[in-house]
Amino acid sequence: MNFKRTVYLIKSDLYRHTGTLGAILFFRAMMFIPGFKYSTWMRVCAYLRQHNLFKYFLFPVATIILWHYRDKYGIDIPSSTTIGTGLYIGHFGEIIVHPNTIIGNNFTIGQGVTIGVAFNPERMGTPTIGDNVYIGPGAKVFGKITIGNNVQVGANCVVTKNIPDNAVVVGVPGRIIKYRGSENYSVDRQL
Repeated sequence: MNFKRTVYLIKSDLYRHTGTLGAILFFRAMMFIPGFKYSTWMRVCAYLRQHNLFKYFLFPVATIILWHYRDKYGIDIPSSTTIGTGLYIGHFGEIIVHPNTIIGNNFTIGQGVTIGVAFNPERMGTPTIGDNVYIGPGAKVFGKITIGNNVQVGANCVVTKNIPDNAVVVGVPGRIIKYRGSENYSVDRQL
């Protein structure tokens, strides 16, 4: 990941949170929006980790800052997680994402969400999540599954099977109730 891409990712996250861009707005968001503050440090750590010049000096400092915010806000999304543009963390608290998870663009995640590995031999691994996905508060997503584009996962839902595009999933275990997708539940702001 190069510097330009990192800046673009941070701008896309800011735009998802605020609907506009600007230097003053960036500093205000860094002070008052915990989800944006965390995602910014996560993106900075991801950039620094990949460059030999920064890897041994700045990366450890940035990682300590990220760990501080992890503990303060209860968000544990490692910098090694692959996440596209426009990450929106609406509320902080008990958010856990496995580092091998692959997440697409315009992803919205609620508080209390766990996205993790399954040790079941049939589904061993971590999820791949498409674009424009909303995962509601308290939802759990486990295993080597694919969640399609424009999917809405309802609050407290447990997903352990593949979900096709445009599905709305609810319940324990998760079941599809309709194919309306995340159109009304996701903050639809893109750069």
